Amino acid sequence: MKKAVFILILTILAVSCVSAQQSSNSTAAEISFTFTRQTGSASNQYAVWIENAQGQLIKTLYATRWTANGGYRTRPTSIPLWVRLSNLANMTRNQVDAVSGATPQSSAVTYTWDGTNTQGAQVPAGNYVIVLEGTLRWENQVYYRAPIRLGQGAASPQVSVEYTTGDRDTTAERSMINNVRVRVLR
Repeated sequence: MKKAVFILILTILAVSCVSAQQSSNSTAAEISFTFTRQTGSASNQYAVWIENAQGQLIKTLYATRWTANGGYRTRPTSIPLWVRLSNLANMTRNQVDAVSGATPQSSAVTYTWDGTNTQGAQVPAGNYVIVLEGTLRWENQVYYRAPIRLGQGAASPQVSVEYTTGDRDTTAERSMINNVRVRVLR
């Protein structure tokens, strides 16, 4: 009887230690920002995705439906990096539907990554990058990037921003995406 109680206590302690270790490891991340719809054409398109440390797409969290449903063929400057990395031209209708949605109204938006890849498998702990690409107007793009580390607990990584411009002034459109924040959860 004493032996059975001792084994039961050891089992409970072992499960508690594993649970505590798992809860300290980060397994999810989120990106939030303020989206302000722009008037006129050739704008309001964006995509959010996860890359590994080598720049390969791990999972798309969201892409605006117009671009994902073929708008990139009409307007090749619409979120072109995501279009290329996602291999959008070879996606099935179901794959496109799983990652795309209507362009939101002006509001705060949040997208959460559950730590899985496109196939739904949990990715290993390690270095990843959350990327937000927006088409401000025609060929004018904005890229937000935040390197994250899964497996080291909660954190708020630094977000960098890069604007690319063609021959148009993007000052007015820069308000389309702002207040970008990234958090690694758990």
